[in-house]
Amino acid sequence: MKRHSQFRWWIASLLFAATVINYVDRQVLSLLAPLLRDEFRISNTEYSRIVFAFLVAYMVMQGVSGKLMDRLGTRVGLALTVSFWSVAAVLHATVRSAFGFGVFRFLLGAGEAGNWPGAVKTISERFPAGERALATGFFNSGSIVGALLAAPAIPWIAARYGWRSAFVVTGALGFLWLVPWLALSGRQHLQPAEFAEQSGAREALPASGQASVVAPARWRDLLAYRQVWGLFFCRMFADPIWWFYVFWLPEYLARERQFTLAMIGHSTWVPFFTAGLGSFAGGLASGRLVARGWPPVRARKTVMIASAVVMLAGTPAVWASSAVGALALISAATFAYSCWATNVLSLPADLFPSSVVASVSGMSGTGGALGGMLVTLITGALLDRFSYTPVFIMVGFMAVAAGSVLLVLVSEAPASIRLRAAETAS
Repeated sequence: MKRHSQFRWWIASLLFAATVINYVDRQVLSLLAPLLRDEFRISNTEYSRIVFAFLVAYMVMQGVSGKLMDRLGTRVGLALTVSFWSVAAVLHATVRSAFGFGVFRFLLGAGEAGNWPGAVKTISERFPAGERALATGFFNSGSIVGALLAAPAIPWIAARYGWRSAFVVTGALGFLWLVPWLALSGRQHLQPAEFAEQSGAREALPASGQASVVAPARWRDLLAYRQVWGLFFCRMFADPIWWFYVFWLPEYLARERQFTLAMIGHSTWVPFFTAGLGSFAGGLASGRLVARGWPPVRARKTVMIASAVVMLAGTPAVWASSAVGALALISAATFAYSCWATNVLSLPADLFPSSVVASVSGMSGTGGALGGMLVTLITGALLDRFSYTPVFIMVGFMAVAAGSVLLVLVSEAPASIRLRAAETAS
């Protein structure tokens, strides 16, 4: 059993590595945005449309890729996903116009969307409930590490070899990842029922007089459950906070704080470093509550509400008198966001059986991408007409809205959820 425990953490390490690569690939454009916008004369509105292209593909493919993972399995599904986005990342090097960036950002978003549904499903298959948030926090921290590595590396590669080389080098990383993934991911893993037997845990029973919730395999049937809508709207309001910092922070520092490309490379790692700490802190906090006997959903919600409050720290950053003060406030917000994200990513496995976890995760990710799309377009329009002040205020409102949805729509004690035999067979 100890040997299996060690092996599943090797699998989690590969999920972590895939997430690192995922974020390195998407950060290249953001970090080089000041340079590329000047070279191609791209306005704030045009830049927001390029980001929008990424997010619209990301939104559509969240649900599709989740269904793909449930049908093909994570071994094949993640291999296809990483291969597709790696090709799209390399193709950015061929771009000759703003329109070209939009096209390849669309393809990149379509591929990268599968990483989270696939990883969450893998965690649900290989980890017991008490370890899921920590394992999720571990793989999800790859997004932070990817951003940390990209911040100094991308400007350096671009300065030394040209910006096109930055896209080629980072895009090639996904093909290297495929070798250990295909070699290790095919090994047998424990099923959720075996986890329950090991830990003494049992499927939660419905309250007296309450019908069991049946988890169907079709999207339209999954939408009958308020837990799905709760996760959808939680991510719709919270994910844009992260998208804003990922896609607009280098631009904000360059335009409003007069940072050079070198200064951006030296400083933008800080908010992502604190976000990395938040990923582990969020997973450890809810994991300890579960270990003390708290129901998993209640433990996740408690940590998430506290995180939503701390996320508000990012709003006054726009009024900070110094760039250091602004980065400190933004760093507190990214720490809190990652605490939130680790737990919201764990909730599908707490609420639904493994056979539909990727579908539910993908549907919630669709909400996150939809929110990111809308906020991105609004951000570009506000910046061309006003300033960053209304944008930072809007980002603060999103945290309040996300916390409110969590309290109203996500059940603290999830009903027992099972698959219909007929649909399982199909």
